[in-house]
Amino acid sequence: MTTYSIVRNQLAIDSPIGHAEELAYLTHYLHLHDTNVSSYYEQRANAYFDSLPLNLAEEGLQQLLPLNWDVPFPAPSSPEFTFIDLFAGIGGFRLPFQELGGQCVFTSEFNPHAQRTYEANFGEVPFGDITKLNLSIVPPHDVLCAGFPCQPFSISGKMKGFEDTRGTLIYYVFQIIDEQKPKVVFLENVKHLIHHDKGRTLQTIVQHLDELGYDVSWKLLNASNFGVPQNRERVIIIGHERKSFDFSRLTKTPRLVLKDILETAGDFEFMDEPYTILDNQRVQESGLLFAGYRNKKIRVAGVRPGTEHLSRVHKQPNRIYSSEGVHPALPSQESSGRFWIHHEGEVRKLTIKECYRIMGFPDPFLIHSNKSEAYRQIGNSVCVPMIKQIGIQIKQQLLAKSDDQPNTNAIFRESLFKHDGTYWV
Repeated sequence: MTTYSIVRNQLAIDSPIGHAEELAYLTHYLHLHDTNVSSYYEQRANAYFDSLPLNLAEEGLQQLLPLNWDVPFPAPSSPEFTFIDLFAGIGGFRLPFQELGGQCVFTSEFNPHAQRTYEANFGEVPFGDITKLNLSIVPPHDVLCAGFPCQPFSISGKMKGFEDTRGTLIYYVFQIIDEQKPKVVFLENVKHLIHHDKGRTLQTIVQHLDELGYDVSWKLLNASNFGVPQNRERVIIIGHERKSFDFSRLTKTPRLVLKDILETAGDFEFMDEPYTILDNQRVQESGLLFAGYRNKKIRVAGVRPGTEHLSRVHKQPNRIYSSEGVHPALPSQESSGRFWIHHEGEVRKLTIKECYRIMGFPDPFLIHSNKSEAYRQIGNSVCVPMIKQIGIQIKQQLLAKSDDQPNTNAIFRESLFKHDGTYWV
């Protein structure tokens, strides 16, 4: 049986993806060739494969199937439901949903660097910019997943249906929902969505889902309640064609602290400049333990006395947090990875592997070889264990015929950090 690694090497997928759309058709078809949605990808996949001046093409695409999926995270062999992965990033939704028995039937991600990381881990090149796609290529599916970007848009309050969101990315999500009517809609966004435009943005999203025929529930959740040492609050919106999602049934995990997930050895980068460690350190309600700061000159205009080093993300590189507490939300803007921690009497940076652990990514996950891209990608991603726990309850409450499904959260937690290697894309 041909392995996927042989196919990807001959297609030079390791190089910057130049034929991303054709590779998206091909890799989607390779995954779904034996399913009832293969027709969405078959014609373009075969045409592209036949055009390649390769030994593989001489055999014909059908002669290679089925493939041996020698990727870190292959699709389940006996899927229980289907889902699509919109604004997919590096696969923070796909990881847990595949583990729960989901088969991904469509993926979209506009960033080529994230596409490369996604393909290396799952063997599938995502389709590109959702605003430029013919959305008729999206096949039927049970669950729509979308960690959609919150584009700033103002809502007049007159509630004109789709006109209120036309031109924004969420509008394309609504188009797919309107066309395919998935059983479940699972949306994730930043905490600020609650307050954007005095709450009217969230109100409009909920109203549109209601108009599309969904019973909608939403809640603000914190990743620190789901087995990762990170204070990361996100708005979760769940819609179902008949039922309300009960957030109270989510299984929470006792809060970890940073030292629980730190590497014990490695090429650590210790701080080699003056810094101050505070004598009186207090754990905040969020679990953060502010330990000190770099002795850098920073902007203080308009900042309350004594809070200069506790300000928002733009001051993040100056702050030092204790490994006895959790970490602030990893931002996508910090591409240099200047996340300083005070651990065992010394100040050092978090390693790139530790940053991925803080988001709940398992150690075998392939990381982009460019450090700046790797930091951006993890800052843009989602907390995997939190998504997993929501997925468990989606299966139990909204997809299952009964509520006796086993809770697999403990199994997932045990497997998170078993592998000791770091892999690079």
